[in-house]
Order: sequence, then C-alpha cells, then structure tokens
Amino acid sequence: MNTEIKNLLQDVKEGKVSVDDALLSLKEKPYEDIGFAKVDLHRKIRQGMAEVIYGEGKTVNQIVRIMGTMLENGQSRILVTRLNEDASKELSERLPEVYKPVGGNREALIYRYFPDARMGFVGDVPKADGIGRIVVVTGGTSDIPVAEEAALTAELYGNEVIKIFDVGVAGIHRLLAHKEEIMSATVIIAIAGMEGALASVVGGLADCPVIAVPTSVGYGASFDGLSALLSMLNSCASGVSVVNIDNGFGAGYLASMINHVQ
Repeated sequence: MNTEIKNLLQDVKEGKVSVDDALLSLKEKPYEDIGFAKVDLHRKIRQGMAEVIYGEGKTVNQIVRIMGTMLENGQSRILVTRLNEDASKELSERLPEVYKPVGGNREALIYRYFPDARMGFVGDVPKADGIGRIVVVTGGTSDIPVAEEAALTAELYGNEVIKIFDVGVAGIHRLLAHKEEIMSATVIIAIAGMEGALASVVGGLADCPVIAVPTSVGYGASFDGLSALLSMLNSCASGVSVVNIDNGFGAGYLASMINHVQ
C-alpha cells in the first residue's frame, strides 16, 4: 500500500522535496494534546489512513475541537462515525469554526451527513482507486444500518462498492441470484444477525477474503449478536475473518486495506 511516508521518500528521491524538508516533516509532533484528547497526527503516515472520530459519547464541542486540530495539521478529509442527526445538525452549524486554511485564506468546508450509516464527512469524496470491487451483503433488511456503515466507510476510502441486501439463508435462492457479483469481488463483507450463517455460505462460494460482521439483530437467544459472533468465529469456510458485533466501520476499513494491496 502506498503511504504518505513512502510518497514523501519518493519525492525526495525525485528531487521534489529536500532532505531537510522531509526530515522536518517526519520530526513534527506525532500527536497534539488538546486536554480531553490526544489527536493522532501521524496515523496516516503509519497506516496509510488518517484518524477517524468516533462520535458516540462525545459532545459536539469535543468533535469540533478535534476536527479543527486535524484540519490545522493538514488532514483534508475527516470521517465521524456513530453520529446522530441532532449532533450532526449542530456540527454543521458550527463548521465555520473549523475552516481549512488555504494560502493564508480560509475556504468553506464541504460537510455531508449520511443518516442511514450515522456518519458525518468533511471534504471531497475520493475517486475509487482500489484494485477491484468490494461487495457488501446482508442477511436481512434489519442488518442494513450496519451494512451502510461498512459500505460508506469503504466508499470514502476510495473503493467501488456493490450492495446486495436481504439475501439471507432462509431464502438462499436470493443469494445465488447474485453469484456473478460475489464471484467477481476482491473482498466481500457479509453482515448478518440471528445465527449468522450467511458468512459461511458466502465463504463457500467466493474465492476472495470474506469479512464477517455479526449484528445484534435477532430474538432472545441471539444474545444481542453473541450467537452470530460465535457462529462466524466457528465458520467451516476458509478465508472468513470476523470483526466485532455491529462493527460496520471496522469491516469497511479492513476491506479497503485489502482492496488497496498492490
């Protein structure tokens, strides 16, 4: 994967950046302490993807201050997960406080809210530049909120995403009707609650990595997603990995990393 530090070193090699300037860039502090948070400024250098703000449990004032710190340090795209509509509305009203400095001036930021995924996003949406396509499938309609979080995360990290909803094993012919999309995917995210059987079935059809996401959808004995989690962890299909219950963001992030491996 191309990371910011690799690009910096390549620029030094090509004479676009001096050794001293590159050294200064690497020496800059790796995080900024703003009291209630230590904002990670070097995550993109280390991992290729910048820090994301987890919105649940944070006040809008905290989100605004973290966002401002990121923008002041050159992060041009900012993703906020688990953000409810009321908080998003207040955040959009306060965005003038966190304008991005450009050549001594300040330009307005583009802010979007995606209610189905409960995500806010500042900046321009990147073009898809992954090596293939990410397919997101759900067992039922009730799994869609987690699926939207996964799909949008992948899209905002520069991936082409195909969504196939409500194709659970209770009507497996619905899933088999999408064999072409499944078999042409580079990565598949399989999202299901109840007994979580979808991941094993998809894993048995696909020749690519499958990221299983258990959801908290189901009746009493599903134990808020624990049943699906254990089923997915015990999948007999090879090539299936599992993230935490309802963790659509984590699945979308991992799928993007896989889809950008050169």
